[in-house]
Amino acid sequence: MIELALTPRPIFYSFRRCPYAMRARLAIAITRVVVELREVELRDKPAAMLAVSPKGTVPVLQLENGEVIDESLDIMFWALRQNDAEHWLNSAWLQNAVQLIRRNDEEFKYHLDRYKYADRYPAYSELYYRQQGELFLTDLERRLNQSQFLCGDYFTLADAAILPFIRQFAAVNSAWFERSPYPALISTPS
Repeated sequence: MIELALTPRPIFYSFRRCPYAMRARLAIAITRVVVELREVELRDKPAAMLAVSPKGTVPVLQLENGEVIDESLDIMFWALRQNDAEHWLNSAWLQNAVQLIRRNDEEFKYHLDRYKYADRYPAYSELYYRQQGELFLTDLERRLNQSQFLCGDYFTLADAAILPFIRQFAAVNSAWFERSPYPALISTPS
């Protein structure tokens, strides 16, 4: 009798609406790296996920050797090191992409959370938080008016890492976003 050994795969814990998990899923999809997807409910986090990453946030990637990667950008880089067929790690623009992603994660996300949940942050109005987020949108719009994508003429790491957050920003008030002065951002697939 022949036994077929199942090849272990990295286990990827995700939540479909989390922008951090979305960006990691985009990188995994573009690289065609095979993982075992475990979609979680954030209000009922699985014990297995909490055992490997006690901080309890998604995404989490547990590699076959037990190593755990629990930051979305690190998961993106891991996947791209496996197969970067689309050249997302092209050194000509990578530093620019990483700086833009940092702005997204450190500045834009701060204002996005307050815009989305303005009732939880009464220090300022929803409009104020939206306007603060728009400073980043204005820069993205300028970039998209100069090239087809954020860092050049093809979809790259920066686009994949930032797109889920723009999608979330647009969803706060989709009627406003559709009328906003960001036609290049609006026409970007989300």
